[in-house]
Amino acid sequence: MNRAERLSALNAELAARILILDGSMGAYLQGFGLTTNDFHGERFVEHPMSLKGDNDLLVLTQPEIIAQVHEGYLAAGADIVSTNTFNATRISQAEYALEDVVFEINVEAARIAREAADKFEARDGRPRAVAGAMGPTTKLLSMSPEVGDPGRRDVDFDAMARGYKEQALGLIEGGADLLLIETITDTLNAKSALWGAWEAFDKTGVELPLWISGTITDRSGRTLSGQTVEAFYNSVRHAKPWAVGLNCALGPAEMRAFLADLARVAECAVSAYPNAGLPNAMGGYDETPHSMETHYAEWARAGLLNIAGGCCGTTPEHITHMKHAVEGVKPRVAAKHEARLRLAGLEPFNAAA
Repeated sequence: MNRAERLSALNAELAARILILDGSMGAYLQGFGLTTNDFHGERFVEHPMSLKGDNDLLVLTQPEIIAQVHEGYLAAGADIVSTNTFNATRISQAEYALEDVVFEINVEAARIAREAADKFEARDGRPRAVAGAMGPTTKLLSMSPEVGDPGRRDVDFDAMARGYKEQALGLIEGGADLLLIETITDTLNAKSALWGAWEAFDKTGVELPLWISGTITDRSGRTLSGQTVEAFYNSVRHAKPWAVGLNCALGPAEMRAFLADLARVAECAVSAYPNAGLPNAMGGYDETPHSMETHYAEWARAGLLNIAGGCCGTTPEHITHMKHAVEGVKPRVAAKHEARLRLAGLEPFNAAA
C-alpha cells in the first residue's frame, strides 16, 4: 500500500473497531542492557560527552534493536507503531550536543518503523500505520523554569515551531503516516508543534493526519500549564485533529475520569495510553498486563475508546492483553456539537446557543 491507500484502509478499520497503538519504547529498551558504548556506536565514539540515555540516537547507532522493538509490538497486535523520536528536536538534542543530526534521526526512525510495519502489513493485508512521535521538548512556552523570575522563557514560540518543522519534515521523508504530538503538558507547546507541522505540509505538499495527546499530570485533572481536559480540547480543536487523547503520567485507574471527560466532548477519535500505573517507590510500575486488561475492557464497554495503547512501563505483553480486552467491542462514537463559540483559558468557555 502507498500512504494514501494505507490511511484510507486505516480509517475504515477505525470506524469498525478499536485500534491498538504500541507500548513504551523505553521499557522495552531497558531489557537490552545497553551500555554507553552501545549508544555511541562507531559513529559517535569521539563525541565529547556521554550519550547514554539518548534513546532517539539509537536509530543511528543500533537500528536493528529499534527494528526489533517495533516488530515486538507489531507481533503483539499493534495497528500503529510510533517512531523512536520523542526527543528528536533541536531543543531536546541540544542536551547531548547533537542538534546537527536531528533531521537524520527523524528520517531514519520513520524509515525503520515503516520497514517493520510493511513486513507485517504484507502478511495479511491489514494496514499498519507509523505515527511520527513529536514529544513536548525539554522546554515550556507557558511557564518560567525559575520561580523567582516568572517572565523568563528559555525558548520562544517561533524557535520551537522551527524545531518541530524540521522534525516533521524528517518524519514525512522517512515514511510516517500520521504525526503524533504527544505527552503535551503545555498547550502552547502543542500549538507550536501544529504550526511547525503545517509549515512542513506547505513545504512538501504532503499533509498527514494530526493526532494530539495531552498529559494530565496528577489527580487535579489538569495539564502542567493548568488546563482542564475540556479546556485543552477547546484549545486544539481548531486543528481538526484526526484523533485526540491522553497519555503518560497517570495509570489507568487515575486516568479513567479524565478520559470520560474527553470522550464526552471530542468530535474526533479518542485515544488513551496511560502508564502501567503510578511509579512505585523503586521507580517501577505495578500494573500487570492482566490488571491493565481489566481497565481497558471497562473503558471499551463504556464507549470511551477509539485507540488504545500503553505508555511508560508497558511492554508487548501489555499490548497483547489490551488487544484482547477491546476485541469485538464497538468503538466510541464521536461527539456532535451544535455550532457555537468555544474558548479556553484554564477552564473551558462555551458560549450559549
